[in-house]
Amino acid sequence: MKITSIIAIFALFWVLSAFLVLPFGIRTHDEAGLPKVAGQAESAPANFNPKRVAKRATVVAMVLFSLFYLNYIYGWVTIDMFDLYYGKENWP
Repeated sequence: MKITSIIAIFALFWVLSAFLVLPFGIRTHDEAGLPKVAGQAESAPANFNPKRVAKRATVVAMVLFSLFYLNYIYGWVTIDMFDLYYGKENWP
């Protein structure tokens, strides 16, 4: 696998991971016991920290990409394992 492919696939895993970890640890102003600003949405986060989200996303992306890359090398799960239509005996 080329380094450019590795970087592109890792970036995809990172974005997916960022969306996965985004809601964890976030509290609203009511949950944190902080006063709201006039016109503020009830669901607005009070303690959003982009560095924390980026760190968590990086760790999750590294784990997921490691599993992906190890599967790429060792072939634990292949496309043939998901052949639900033809089956091995009915290939054209």
